[in-house]
Amino acid sequence: MHYSSILPEVIKVADEASTKVLHVYQSDFKVSYKEDESPITAADIASHDIIVKGLRAISRDIPILSEESALAPWEERKHWRRFWLIDPIDGTKDFTQRTGEFTVNIAMIEDGVPVMGVVTAPALKEAFWGIRGEGAYKRDRTGQIHRIRVSEPRETKRVVASKNHLNDETRAYIETLGEHETVQAGSSLKFCRIAEGHADIYPRMGPTCEWDTGAAHAVLLAAGGNVRALDGKSLQYGKEDVLNPHFIAAGNGYVPSP
Repeated sequence: MHYSSILPEVIKVADEASTKVLHVYQSDFKVSYKEDESPITAADIASHDIIVKGLRAISRDIPILSEESALAPWEERKHWRRFWLIDPIDGTKDFTQRTGEFTVNIAMIEDGVPVMGVVTAPALKEAFWGIRGEGAYKRDRTGQIHRIRVSEPRETKRVVASKNHLNDETRAYIETLGEHETVQAGSSLKFCRIAEGHADIYPRMGPTCEWDTGAAHAVLLAAGGNVRALDGKSLQYGKEDVLNPHFIAAGNGYVPSP
């Protein structure tokens, strides 16, 4: 499949979902909680519905895995060589706290690798996308589109960390990096800040699922970065267990190690 031929349509779908999400964000929305006590709003459901409808219009044959849909049985999923992976809103806590740092995420997974990704930040009016081997791009709040790439290694590492998920294990890892400064970012924007050269490394020593990382992982790969589990292996998708292992996302020249 030539992903560059469908990328504009995928961006259009993400933008449509973002418009709806922003409408809810600017309203007096209610917050409910799922069985795992994670928050959910009308924006999550509306975004999911728009993205699923849009992706099915692009291709009816490619399966879709979304945070907001029932997980297909492993007996079915293990045969998926290629599938859409979506997180209708990553950073729902940022959404409910109105920080603006939440994202809409659409990825294409092929043979366990995120080969195309689109990430939009509706409240920030930013969007990122990339295709493996073809480069990554950012659309800024003025609507200008720029090619982005990870920065060259620096003496003082810029470590991007989550305000909501900075645990003791992550802090301990950061301390091993030597001279560093911290860059705060929410949701999958942490990957995107590395992809555009504004940060260098993002250690995540806490739980995430495949849909939390797939789209932004694709953008970072396209921008020259990498995402590896603590054993040094690239983060894989389409596993029986959708939970990710702990991982380190990094820019050019950084070889993450535990």
